[in-house]
Parts: sequence; C-alpha cells; structure tokens
Amino acid sequence: MLGRFRTDPAKKLQKTYEQKLEQAMQAARNGDMRANASLTEEAEALRAEIKRLKAE
Repeated sequence: MLGRFRTDPAKKLQKTYEQKLEQAMQAARNGDMRANASLTEEAEALRAEIKRLKAE
C-alpha cells in the first residue's frame, strides 16, 4: 500500500539529466566549451545510471 507513494528514482534522475543538458546547451551558446564538456559528461553519467535503474 505504501509503495504507491514511493518516488521513482529514475524519474528524478531523468529530470536532473534534462537540466544538465539544458545547462550544457546554454554554456555552448555562451561560448564556454569547457563548461559545456563538463556538464555533458555529468549528463552522460546520469543517463548511464538511469539506464542501469531501468534494467533492474
């Protein structure tokens, strides 16, 4: 019964992943390629974690 109120960790990570991609895009538009690369790397790590969670 309480499982219905439990949040999905993959859903939360998906939101964070999308925010990181948005930040990376903004950094690229501003010409900050170092920040773009760093944020993209963080986003890819989140994507791998999401993929792992969905495989379980």
